Amino acid sequence: MTHVQGQLDISQRRACRVLGQHRSTQRYTPHIADDEARLVGRMHELVRLHPRRGYRLVWGTLRLDGWRVNRKRVYRLWRREGLRVPRKQHKRRRLGASANGIVRQPACRMNDVWCWDFVHDRDERGRALKWLTLVDEFTRECIALEVDGSMTSDDAIDVLVEAFRIRGAPRHIRSDNGPEFIAAAIRAFLSATEVKTLYIEHGSPWENGFSESFNGRVRDELLNAEIFMDVRDAKALGAAWRNDYNHHRPHSSLGYLPPARFAAKLASPALGAAPLASELRPLLRSCAPCFGAASMRTYERR
Repeated sequence: MTHVQGQLDISQRRACRVLGQHRSTQRYTPHIADDEARLVGRMHELVRLHPRRGYRLVWGTLRLDGWRVNRKRVYRLWRREGLRVPRKQHKRRRLGASANGIVRQPACRMNDVWCWDFVHDRDERGRALKWLTLVDEFTRECIALEVDGSMTSDDAIDVLVEAFRIRGAPRHIRSDNGPEFIAAAIRAFLSATEVKTLYIEHGSPWENGFSESFNGRVRDELLNAEIFMDVRDAKALGAAWRNDYNHHRPHSSLGYLPPARFAAKLASPALGAAPLASELRPLLRSCAPCFGAASMRTYERR
């Protein structure tokens, strides 16, 4: 109406008569209830708690909570906020069992069991940093400490390829049920290299205790102690910390020897040290289609 008045330079009375609208419609101002923000917030809470409930059940729950609101108002807010019931549910695959924990499946020798996990942090500008930790449970050595803005299962495979090239493959590798660790590419790669997976029970981090303990040490001595300018700075500081941890920092469970010195004192050869780099190449070629060619090219360059 205001647009018509401005374009034709006519009065509101004449514009309403021509357009067939009652003049009272131009004098109505919408009134927003004082409790609308709280009501919308409560609706979002209910949707997060019960994603399979529609607006009618949300309205009923609000009434039970003491809200004096009718169904039409809830529907209007439901549409305005873009809320909806998901059409299809995706069940989450759960891998792992308590039998794979550190108590029932302890590491017996070097390269018997490795454990890995992710630790999250941020740099000085608030950008995400994702750290991948890889530890030998028997010697407590930090085999890898990698960081990037984001890391996928292919990136994790690249870390394993480099670790296998230097140390050989372990008998087992222990982890939680994170999406990167249960990815088909990771499982295909580990199966091809004859490394058995030990997935712990979901929601039981104590069953991967060595990894949790190491992550706490990384958090306390590195992440909480340093300000990272960017990913490159984090990589440099992480490499320096890993070297100090492996070669200079006494470890109480190793008789206060650094992990690298403790590993050097072991008389017996590492269990599961094969396959070495020469034996790993044909295995990687055979399973390359399963986890992508990027990791294979990374290995070929090394």
